[in-house]
Amino acid sequence: MRAEIIGVGTELLLGQIANTNAQWISSRLATLGHSVYHHTVVGDNLKRVKDSFALAESRADLVIVTGGLGPTEDDLTLDAAKLVFDEELVEHEDSMEKIKSYYQRNQKSMSENNRKQARVFESASVFQNLEGMAPGQLVKHEDTLWVFLPGVPREMKYIMDEYVIPYLQNNYHIESQIVSEMMRFIGIGESDLETKLQSLIRSQTNPTIAPLASEGEVGLRLTATGESTEQAKEKILTLKNEILDHVGKYYYGSDAITIEEKVRDLLKEKGLTIGSAESFTGGRFLERLIALPGASAVCQGGYTVYTPEMKERILQVPKFLIKKYGTISHECAEMMALNAQANLDVDVVVSFTGVAGPDASEGHEPGTVFIGLQIGERKPEVHKFHFDGGREQVRVRAVKRAYELIFHRLKK
Repeated sequence: MRAEIIGVGTELLLGQIANTNAQWISSRLATLGHSVYHHTVVGDNLKRVKDSFALAESRADLVIVTGGLGPTEDDLTLDAAKLVFDEELVEHEDSMEKIKSYYQRNQKSMSENNRKQARVFESASVFQNLEGMAPGQLVKHEDTLWVFLPGVPREMKYIMDEYVIPYLQNNYHIESQIVSEMMRFIGIGESDLETKLQSLIRSQTNPTIAPLASEGEVGLRLTATGESTEQAKEKILTLKNEILDHVGKYYYGSDAITIEEKVRDLLKEKGLTIGSAESFTGGRFLERLIALPGASAVCQGGYTVYTPEMKERILQVPKFLIKKYGTISHECAEMMALNAQANLDVDVVVSFTGVAGPDASEGHEPGTVFIGLQIGERKPEVHKFHFDGGREQVRVRAVKRAYELIFHRLKK
């Protein structure tokens, strides 16, 4: 089925709340083999809602609408649908009794406009809402199946899982199953990844390949259809292995895994411990690691030494070194890593020193960063970077790059 999801509510357009409903519904429909072609958001205006409904009906087999079922004047979803369907709305007795009972139990007086929440179309299949007031409903009009759901995510999810998903499963046989996998890569840019996989991307049919860039890394979403889930997974696996033949050294995992989780897992596999010595990043590297379950098995601790005095006092960076080279230097980053490794008695240490901005420091422009890395008894290494963006972006990018460096060293 070609599906469209419509969110009704001016608050969505103003950015006051995110349209998480559409994301959630899309993922549920994908597991059933239904393709979502459009997401639409429309404000609380009768004509615009009606026009968006008419457009959806012209191009979709299934339309799921969330929001606009409340008691106030700006809850216009059913009034707009009435103009498209040319069908009467009636008061649903069970829903009305439930609303009345709520006010009686709570010893509150019910205003007349609450009756609006019990309205349904005459031909509708009505879905009880145990999480809220307004019921969900399903209406068939022309060649389109319409589902109307409350906008509150908790209520919407309840009705979808209890009624809508079972209805679709029982009434619409899917001849093919859809399976997706998100492959995650770090240490390679989106354009380079596409270039290396050009022949695979050009010849893609089933599965398909969709590159997706995010902060400091790249993803490839592989999507396959098959007569069964197993067949679709086999197609994904075949293509995945071809991709790994080309760019496997940059691949760190699939789907929900993060680079921090991958580094934690590699440390565990190799029986290594890690610590950090951070200046402008303010402990962010260590915080992201400690946030993960099982971090205590690999993480000893770290230092946050922001000023030159703290680098000298806590990490024993020699005063003459700071005077000669400055704190934002190759030499300082190296000494921070070496001394932190000795003090913490760990196998791996990463150090950060630099200038996040907004002003220059020690003659270095904002975004200048030195990352030191000490692993076991190997020769220490220091990498100089220049990250674009504001103060916060520089800090985020520096931490992500450190995880990238550690991943590639531990993977060898």
